[in-house]
Amino acid sequence: MENIFEVKDLSYRVDETDILKHINLEIKKGQYLTVIGPSGSGKSTFMRILASMISQTSGEVLFDGKNITTYEPTKYRQRVSYAFQQPTLFGKTVKDNLEFPFEVRGEEFDQAKVIDYLKMVNLDESYINKSVNDVSGGEKQRIALIRNLIFPPEVLITDEVTAGLDTENKAIVHNMLKEFNDRGLTILRVTHDESEIDDAESKITIKNGELI
Repeated sequence: MENIFEVKDLSYRVDETDILKHINLEIKKGQYLTVIGPSGSGKSTFMRILASMISQTSGEVLFDGKNITTYEPTKYRQRVSYAFQQPTLFGKTVKDNLEFPFEVRGEEFDQAKVIDYLKMVNLDESYINKSVNDVSGGEKQRIALIRNLIFPPEVLITDEVTAGLDTENKAIVHNMLKEFNDRGLTILRVTHDESEIDDAESKITIKNGELI
């Protein structure tokens, strides 16, 4: 299978502290890769570099065979999407958030498509007009994932997106991610959740900034 990411001798340093040291890694298209390791080991930093949110100190990252620095940032983020542990919903309503992916692509809001996605995460169409202040943490995470996936990227990076969710919400998120992975989406998942680590089909460990 073809590589979607190639990481070559990647290091990241802040002042005199090495956060990541000489990481080499190939990630295949369609892979569901779980990234584990102690808190503060550099996992999230590594994911943010792959998402082009920060830049490495040395080494290079190739995405689809090209250095990620050669991509126009907005276009790159449409292909490599990042889901945060604490998602932020902006604007006043859920609709403000789910309209946004259409707006940045110059497309008209497709309410039927949005309703289909809401159903996928066990939310009904009444949520479209709900105030962002009236949705729970678990609902917020599901809505933020829809925002990431309504125009599916090629890669979704999830940084502890199920942390703090109850069992039901975790299951809904897992099922959604598995469904998209089955369709060919490459997923890179950072987690400390033991059940997610046990279920992982492929995993890497980062410890003290090094790939183990």
